[in-house]
Amino acid sequence: MVEMRGYFGVGIDGVSKKGNVGNLVRTAHAFGASFAFAVNPKREVLTGQIITKDFANTAKSHEQIPFYNFETVDDLLVPKGCRLVGVEITDDAIDLPSFRHPMQAVYVLGGERTSLSEEMADRCDHMIKIPSKFSLNVATAGAIVMYDRMRVLGKFPERPVMAGRQPDPVEEHIHGKPISRLQRREKQLARNKGETSE
Repeated sequence: MVEMRGYFGVGIDGVSKKGNVGNLVRTAHAFGASFAFAVNPKREVLTGQIITKDFANTAKSHEQIPFYNFETVDDLLVPKGCRLVGVEITDDAIDLPSFRHPMQAVYVLGGERTSLSEEMADRCDHMIKIPSKFSLNVATAGAIVMYDRMRVLGKFPERPVMAGRQPDPVEEHIHGKPISRLQRREKQLARNKGETSE
């Protein structure tokens, strides 16, 4: 698992297919999500149970990361300091390759047959889109967003200029000695004094 700073959660607004919930939760688990969720999940016609009650997931990821159901957009709990990021094809959405991911983020995608609800879009701090020729499956779109987050915020070496070349390893960060504010101020004053005497 790649070390990443910050944390994130991912979910679907208006999900209607069990398979997509299971796929998204499994992928969220694989990419290190802290939690997954559904807002206003649809109900099965025959049983009346919410679609997220029993979803397929061979990795049993729902036992590894918390999964939450929220009845309405207003019920969605976003941790303090976290940014809600909508994933939707809109004119004002930022293309994913140009988006700077917040360190603490909750990503929400529209359901399979719908877009993000107007209420959810209004709650979002940011709106992003995947630059593709047409709309993607919700679980696939979620996987692409999580991969991009890991690629950008993970500690990976820079890509080499030449195709096929092995990247140079990431140099380990070396921490210097702690410097107090008083020491820093004294050094600055000494530098300033030296500049004024010339």
